[in-house]
Amino acid sequence: MTKTAPEVAYATGGAGAGAPVDKSQLIDKKTRMRALGGSAVGSAVEWYDYFLYGTMSGLVFGPLFFPAESATASQMLALASFALAFVIRPIGGIVFSHIGDRIGRKKTLVVTLTLMGVATVAIGLMPTYAQIGAAAPILLTVLRLIQGLALGGEWGGGLLMAVEYSPKKSRGLYGAVPQTGALFGLALGNLAVVAADGIFTEEQFLSFGWRIPFLLSVVLVAVGLWIRNKVAETPSFQKVKDSGTTAKVPLVETLKNHWRQVLVVIGAKFIETSTFFIFATFTVSYAVSLGFTRGEALNAVLIAAVVAIPVMLGVGSLSDRIGRKKMFVAGTVAVMLYIVPFFWMMNQGSAVLLTVACVLGFGVIWSMYGAVLGTLFAESFSADVRYTGASLGYQIGAALVGGPAPLIATALLTAYSGSYIPIGLFVIACGIVSLIAVRFAKERAGQDLDD
Repeated sequence: MTKTAPEVAYATGGAGAGAPVDKSQLIDKKTRMRALGGSAVGSAVEWYDYFLYGTMSGLVFGPLFFPAESATASQMLALASFALAFVIRPIGGIVFSHIGDRIGRKKTLVVTLTLMGVATVAIGLMPTYAQIGAAAPILLTVLRLIQGLALGGEWGGGLLMAVEYSPKKSRGLYGAVPQTGALFGLALGNLAVVAADGIFTEEQFLSFGWRIPFLLSVVLVAVGLWIRNKVAETPSFQKVKDSGTTAKVPLVETLKNHWRQVLVVIGAKFIETSTFFIFATFTVSYAVSLGFTRGEALNAVLIAAVVAIPVMLGVGSLSDRIGRKKMFVAGTVAVMLYIVPFFWMMNQGSAVLLTVACVLGFGVIWSMYGAVLGTLFAESFSADVRYTGASLGYQIGAALVGGPAPLIATALLTAYSGSYIPIGLFVIACGIVSLIAVRFAKERAGQDLDD
C-alpha cells in the first residue's frame, strides 16, 4: 500500500528512523484551522435552525399552530412538538453515523446541513392553523422531525471533524470549538428573534415577523456548505479507510463491543442536556410568564450564550492539563447547588438579576461540563465506530431528558402551583445520574487518540 505523506514523515522523520513522533503534529496549521472552521460554522448553522424552533415554541407556535382552550395547554402542545424531535435524533444519529463510519465524516456533514436548511426554510413558509386547520400542526411537526433527523447526524460529525484533526495536547480545546458552535447558533437565533421583535409590532410579529429568522437560514446554510466543502476527510477516518478496517455494520460493532461506553455517554449526557434546554429554552417562556418582556428574557439568554463561548474555550484548554473528568464533575456539582438559587433570582422581578442568573448558570457553570463533554465522548471509542458510538449515546441521552426538559419543567410548574423547587429536584436527579456515569469513563487527556 502506498504511504500517505504524514505516514512517510512519521516513518523517516523526527529524531531518527522509527522515532516516536506525535503524528497529529504533522498536520499543518492551515488544515487544522480549516477543519475547525468547518466544524464550528456548520454546527452554528445547524443549531441556529434547531434553537429557533425552540424559541418560537415558547413564544408564538402555541397560538398559531396549536390553539387550545388555555394558554398553558397551547404552550405545552408547542413544547411537545419541540421535544418530539429528540425522539428521532437517535435514529438520525444511527443513520448518519453509519454513513460517517463507512463512507466518511465530510460527506455526511454536507448532507445533514442541507437537510436541516431545507426543513428550516420550509417552517418559515408554513401556513398557520387558521389558514389550513389541523394540517398546520401536522406539517410543522413533520418538519421538526426532519430537523431532529439532521441534527442527530450533525453533532457527532462536527465534533469528530475538530477532535480528529487536533494535536493530542490541545484536544480538549479543539473539542470545545464545535460545542461553542451551538452557542453561536443560539446567539444568532436569539439576535434574529430580538431584531424581528423590535422591528415589528406585536400583531406584525405574530403575522409574518416570526418567519423572517427562519427564511434567513438559507444564507447561513450556503456559507456553511461552502466552508465544509473545502475541508478534507479527517486523518483518523482516512487511516481506517486506508487500512481496510472500517466496520461493516458500525451499530452492531458498537453494541457488541462498546456497549459500556455507550451507557456512560448516555448517563453523562443527562445533566448537560437537561440544564442546557432549561437555561436556553424554558427560561424564555418562564421569564415572560413572570412579567418580563420578551426582549428582556431573550437578551438575558443571549448575553449568557456570548459569555459562555470564551469560558468554554478556556475550560476546554484547562481540561488538557487537569483532565476532562475533573472539569465535568466540578461543573455538575456546581449546577446541582445552583439550580434553585437560579430560579429564586429570576423570581425577584429584576431584569439585572435575571441576566446575572443566566450568565452564572448558563454562561459559566454549564460551560464547565458542556465544554469537555464532546471530547470525553470522542475519546471513549475507537476510530472505526467513533461516529456511531458517540452519536448514539449522545442522542439517546438527549432524547430521554433534553428535549422533554422544557415540557417537564412546565408540567412541574403547573402541577405544583408555580413552585420551582420540583424543577430543581429534577436537575439534581439528572446530576446524580451523570456523576455515576462519568465515574466509569476513562481519562485520556494527553494520550494519542487512535492508539
